[in-house]
Amino acid sequence: MEVIRGADAHDVRAICEFGDSHVRPHYTPLIGARAADAQVARWWNEGQIVAAVSGGLVVVAVSDDHVVGVAQLGRDGVDHVIYKLYVDPRHRSHGLGPRLIEALVLRLPPEASRLCVEHFASNERAGAFYEREGFTVERTEPSGVGDPALDVVWRARTLPRASVLPDS
Repeated sequence: MEVIRGADAHDVRAICEFGDSHVRPHYTPLIGARAADAQVARWWNEGQIVAAVSGGLVVVAVSDDHVVGVAQLGRDGVDHVIYKLYVDPRHRSHGLGPRLIEALVLRLPPEASRLCVEHFASNERAGAFYEREGFTVERTEPSGVGDPALDVVWRARTLPRASVLPDS
């Protein structure tokens, strides 16, 4: 059984290695090797991961002392956004993805009313997963290079409002 917990400084190297070994092969058939390499270089480097971990924005799923899933929060204006959600293919289809989302939701401030996610249009598996998890499409942003596979689909899910206790 995987344990989900907040990432700490000791996890940085393992998270970078996870990105290098899982993200590139996942994206290469969807967006091409060049774009997949660029994703890993830009978003899974030590500087990016250290900053996100230090900010308390990353959760990891660990099994037998190995990182088998990574999820990361970020912001886009006022919106809270899932910018990373990856599960080792050997650990998929066992509920780990929804558990990682829930771990991120628990890190949001109580007044957060929605959570967004973005993914490449060509990543139909991610689109179907997020749809099942209650995220609906809000917009699609065309890629800057004119490749529809690299268009970015933005989805959002309404969060239950925290109950407000009356003043004593």
